[in-house]
Amino acid sequence: MVKFSRWFSPLSLIVVLAIALWSISVGWEITQALEPIAQLTNEDNPRFEAGRSMYIETCGSCHIPIPPEVLPIETWKKLLEKPNDHYGTSVPNVIRLSQLLIWDYVKTFSRPLSTDEPKPFYVGQSRYFKALHPRVKFTEPITNKNCIVCHPGVKDFDFRSLTPEWENSP
Repeated sequence: MVKFSRWFSPLSLIVVLAIALWSISVGWEITQALEPIAQLTNEDNPRFEAGRSMYIETCGSCHIPIPPEVLPIETWKKLLEKPNDHYGTSVPNVIRLSQLLIWDYVKTFSRPLSTDEPKPFYVGQSRYFKALHPRVKFTEPITNKNCIVCHPGVKDFDFRSLTPEWENSP
């Protein structure tokens, strides 16, 4: 017959199993509690639908609207604060409601600058753009116009689809 030491008595085994079950249930409860928070920052959330649509419509009327992740929050803020001074031109038909909806969308899906980091106003200056394209060696200046070279779905605001050349690249 197997003899249990004082550390491995049947009672201690029951206690360990109870603690394990309790830990699993608490972890599951925390996961369930955090699910609504994860939904808040999901791009498919209806809260962002109007801002996303307004962004694509407003910005896409003149150029390819880039994903909010490409530029930092501070750049988006500056661009949206003065739509009449947008790279030397004026953005037509931007009302305050449009600005607020677009701002809610882009600030949720972009990131802040690091301390003492210069504010990039062009895609090629953004460290986020570079981080999203770690394997790409650019031979031409980076603009939002040449995104379609690698992202055939740009016209539908689909930057996840890639050309066959990049689909399975290392």
